[in-house]
Amino acid sequence: MIVLGLTGSIGMGKSTAAHMLRRMGLPVHDSDACVHRLLGPGGGAVRAVAAQFPAALRDGAIDRKILGQAVFGDGPALARLEAILHPLVRGEARDFIKRQRRHGRRAVLLDIPLLFETHGGALCDWVIVVTAPPFVQAARVLSRPGMTPARFQQIRARQMSEAEKCRRADFVVPSGLGKAYTYGQLAAILRKVIDPSGPNPPNRLLTAQRRHARNRSRYGNNRP
Repeated sequence: MIVLGLTGSIGMGKSTAAHMLRRMGLPVHDSDACVHRLLGPGGGAVRAVAAQFPAALRDGAIDRKILGQAVFGDGPALARLEAILHPLVRGEARDFIKRQRRHGRRAVLLDIPLLFETHGGALCDWVIVVTAPPFVQAARVLSRPGMTPARFQQIRARQMSEAEKCRRADFVVPSGLGKAYTYGQLAAILRKVIDPSGPNPPNRLLTAQRRHARNRSRYGNNRP
């Protein structure tokens, strides 16, 4: 089974690309949706997050707005939050891959906004980065309610540079040339990476050795 990773900086069109790939039939594990579940009523991260940020606990769930205010611009606080959430999200992604493999899926998608920053690419056979020109990115992000140029710059500062993401990716898909073009690029990637032979073909496109070598080049020796 092929495991595709999808990532992109804020405003680059990643969510639109994920929706397109879902329409093409790929089961998708959405890391953002996973975080929502973990922080929601009965979520697996509620107790640990509440212990670190007690003011964010509301009616058995974590108030994301309060939590965001507590960590935004505070590096140590954000690091504590990520130390709780990232392992849980990665564990759910692994469980998702196992379930889909048991169901005989030929390919799945991991939608991970901070894929390289959190070493999520170690789970993937191929990584797609969605990108757009800076002026397109800025126009998209600044049109969001409550977004300011200062907040936008703070978000960008904690994300890997666009050049580095594109360097580490296997496929780079532009999203600033229209949805039809983006869709066509994604469809071409699927045709390239999915072996059409057999009902449930093995992953012959990327051997364990190649995956290991590629991940070493992406992350050095600091792999999870």
